[in-house]
Amino acid sequence: MDIKHNPHHDHHPGTHSKKEFVWLGSYIIAALVCIATWLFIRMEIITIPAKYHSLLQKLSLGLFFAILIMAISKLIQILIVRKSHSKYKRYNLLRLTNLLSLVAAAILITSFLFANWYAAAVSLGLISLILGFALQTPISSFIGWIYIIIRNPYKIGDRIQLDTYKGDVIEIGYMDTTLWEFAGDYLTNDLPSGRLVRFPNSLVLGSTVVNYSWQDFKFIWNEIPFHVAYESDLAFVQDTIKRVTKEELGPEMSQRIEQLKELVKESPIDELDIKEYPYVSLRINTNTWVEATVTYLVPPKQAAFIRTRIIKRVIDALLKEPERVMFPKSNAR
Repeated sequence: MDIKHNPHHDHHPGTHSKKEFVWLGSYIIAALVCIATWLFIRMEIITIPAKYHSLLQKLSLGLFFAILIMAISKLIQILIVRKSHSKYKRYNLLRLTNLLSLVAAAILITSFLFANWYAAAVSLGLISLILGFALQTPISSFIGWIYIIIRNPYKIGDRIQLDTYKGDVIEIGYMDTTLWEFAGDYLTNDLPSGRLVRFPNSLVLGSTVVNYSWQDFKFIWNEIPFHVAYESDLAFVQDTIKRVTKEELGPEMSQRIEQLKELVKESPIDELDIKEYPYVSLRINTNTWVEATVTYLVPPKQAAFIRTRIIKRVIDALLKEPERVMFPKSNAR
């Protein structure tokens, strides 16, 4: 599947600028060809049947101004690439500039082909009415794209879930959004499945968007259950799990908790409800063991990797103390 400009894997802005300069040069050459054609027709250097004379003059002049608009658009895009430091803002601005230039060029060519602006407006109105009935779904998707740009429920690089689709956003087009799926039908963890998912933007207007990469707090809660026998030293189990998890996560864990407390200061959530994490809770399993669950904050895209490391280190630490930690017997698991 061909994926268009993807700022999540964006090249250096200089490379993008070089391509834009090539396009700019091509537009200038095309504009010169159009204005030369208009002059040749006007000066009757080119012999054309009289019934096509006026139409070709208008068309060549309209194309000249339309291509001029596209050249100016490319120049603006070059400035956006050079001045914009955020690849997400740059992506949206480039898309918007390209769209506006195409619309302006289409209106300009239509106005030149008709005798006056009134006729052009009527024609555009009739065309829009017909297309409105025929293309309701694409139009809804385009409105969805505008909503995404304005409300920003997700952006390139975010990990989201929308309806039944889960993945990392790699492209937001005018009509649809493309995700690099994680989990999916063949995985039970949150690793990329290798599949691309493309859905219409209209879906965002009627579905709940779950964003795992909220820009103000780019972490999610994760938890791991460990099963031990009733005879175990539960206080030691709790302390060991908490210590190992803390070492694995590093000092950034405390910083994340402080960041979360800052976010909820102005909300109805009681700051005291945010415990010091990692937090280990105990509960009786429906079988014949105690379940010690550790809860911690983790970047969503690293959840599987960090969870694996914690499990290995915690089990190794608990196995070193067979007199204090006992596990459920094999026939009770």
